[in-house]
Amino acid sequence: MHLSESTWTDADAVETDLALLPVGSTEQHGPHAPLGTDALTAEAVAEAGADAYDGEVVVAPAIPVGVAEEHRHFAGTLWVSEDTFRDYVRETVDSLAHHGWDRVVVVNGHGGNVAPLREVCGRVTRHDDAYAVPFTWFDAVSLDRDWTGDPDAPPVDLAEIAMGHGGPVETALVRAVAPDLIRDDRLDDAAAGAADGWGEWVAGTNLAYDSAEFSENGAVGDPRGGSAELGAWLRERSAEKVATLLDSVAARDRSRSDDD
Repeated sequence: MHLSESTWTDADAVETDLALLPVGSTEQHGPHAPLGTDALTAEAVAEAGADAYDGEVVVAPAIPVGVAEEHRHFAGTLWVSEDTFRDYVRETVDSLAHHGWDRVVVVNGHGGNVAPLREVCGRVTRHDDAYAVPFTWFDAVSLDRDWTGDPDAPPVDLAEIAMGHGGPVETALVRAVAPDLIRDDRLDDAAAGAADGWGEWVAGTNLAYDSAEFSENGAVGDPRGGSAELGAWLRERSAEKVATLLDSVAARDRSRSDDD
């Protein structure tokens, strides 16, 4: 059940303690992909995961602004501090738990949110009346990079495709769920101005804090490899992983985390 499309009486009738909370970002994704890519993909994965799950689960509205100051040089990028982001997520989870949906999977679509989400979900679980875990869809599907000879394998070799930023992976998923938002006439320019990898690394240390330091147009990776076929597979595979995670979250014994 999607809260934003339901009435309060619909919500009151739901018999589940499970919820999905999509979180993303509003930030540049090169000249070809929308600023809302991360929120759009997180919401699409959460919705597909709810459909794939064999049971009831509440899907909350997406949180569209995250920790994204690293893209501040590009117009339209919005960001909040890690403290503000953690507080917003925590209080949103608290409001879900107030209604009985106190086992929450936070479905994330933005790399800058990963560290603060791990911290805040741990704080929620230790100190609040809820259990929360973060799920980042592109990290989850990256676990499938070594598949060989599987009939359900992706339509391309994922080992040859880096996640990037506004690269083939994100471009593919947006193309699958909202194809009109990809500017096909800008793909060549996006590829020409894209960086090959994220950051400037020396001795295991990233010297760059902002994407403008190493990418001319904000993109990382060649988006021209992002087909709708790959995007459909990414969404389906991510949904399967969300459904599997929901099974584990639903069955998890919380007695140890509830102890002082």
